[in-house]
Amino acid sequence: MPLFGLADCNNFFVSCERVFRPDLNGKPVLVLSSNDGCVISRSNETKALGIKMGVPLFQIRKEVEKYGIALFSSNYVLYGDMSRRVMSLLSCYTPKLDQYSIDEAFIDFSDMGDSKSLQKYGQEIVKSVAKGTGIPISLGIASTRTLAKVASKFAKKYKGYHGCCIIDTDEKRQKALELFEVGDVFGIGRKMKEHLSKYGIRTAADFARLDGEWVRSAFSITGYRTWRELHGEACISLDELPAKKSICVSRSFAGEGITDKHKLEEAIANFASDCARKLREQNTICRQMTVFAYTSRFRTDVPQDFINHNIRLDIGTNETSEIIKTAIEGLRENYRNGNFAYKKAGVILWDIIPANAVQGNLFDPRNRSKLSALQQTIDEINRRNGRGTVRNAVQGDNQLNIKREHLSPQYTTNWDEILVVKG
Repeated sequence: MPLFGLADCNNFFVSCERVFRPDLNGKPVLVLSSNDGCVISRSNETKALGIKMGVPLFQIRKEVEKYGIALFSSNYVLYGDMSRRVMSLLSCYTPKLDQYSIDEAFIDFSDMGDSKSLQKYGQEIVKSVAKGTGIPISLGIASTRTLAKVASKFAKKYKGYHGCCIIDTDEKRQKALELFEVGDVFGIGRKMKEHLSKYGIRTAADFARLDGEWVRSAFSITGYRTWRELHGEACISLDELPAKKSICVSRSFAGEGITDKHKLEEAIANFASDCARKLREQNTICRQMTVFAYTSRFRTDVPQDFINHNIRLDIGTNETSEIIKTAIEGLRENYRNGNFAYKKAGVILWDIIPANAVQGNLFDPRNRSKLSALQQTIDEINRRNGRGTVRNAVQGDNQLNIKREHLSPQYTTNWDEILVVKG
């Protein structure tokens, strides 16, 4: 019988910061999105204060001061390197490791022993990663990837599991589903959750009790496969796990904004690059994109401009240079001269499909196999040496006018910022 494990880093961004700030263990900590806008990672202590994910910083200023919450600007160079270290350690325990996101990886535990030995093995993995990186992880093991995700949530929530929860019997499966909210199940998005709530479906167990044929007709093959996975039947491959239906990278610019056309192009190029990287991380391509930029809507005393341009790609892609080129061309087509100060800009990729489903074109002028090999080489260099080590010239020095008042050092990738220990 196949057995899948899901290793999930606990409060990953916060945990990365705490590795180098152990004085913050047990204290409330928040990590903010780019431009210090919204909350994107919370410590358990912060969650207990009732602060929600995604809330804007300006709305919780009083709570931050009242409870002495430590703030950090997002430090993706640090987080990316810490992720690499975690994955490297996990790979020592299995020949089959598939990274799913920056803080999650699936492990194949098939034919690796009975439940008792796997429980011990799993706890050993959890301890090893914590000792080797300082990052706490939770490990869920079950007969399907969907159930492994459920198990990892319980491993994170209940200390009695010592970091590793196994769902290996029908009794455990049914009990776990009764305690699990349907909206937290892999493959059940917001719209599907809202649809299910109309029928009184609140838990994963409620969903599993539905008739399979009704699920197939109401929610297509994807919902039906999720239903089967909750019954213990492995039928979703890694490539079929939920991927983002759209990807957006945008920023609000500090001060008066951006007035220089070349600086705006540089910003759009960097946003497009980040979008392309995220496409490749989830093994998808996009067939359409939107480029936008606008001035402050609240400043009636300055010239106003609004750019919002949709572009359809002849052939779907996730290659950085092509996406940057398309985005810049879209911006230039719609840019008009004037004394405009752009306060926000961004790139949205949509019409996203799996990378193996791309439709080719006999007259495509690009050698996509060579470009793919080149992109893989660039990605590997950037993984080893830090994001942006190799980049397109139009991206400039990658130093955008972004607010990052609480940025921590790049402890593990920058020689000038290595932690100094004094005896």
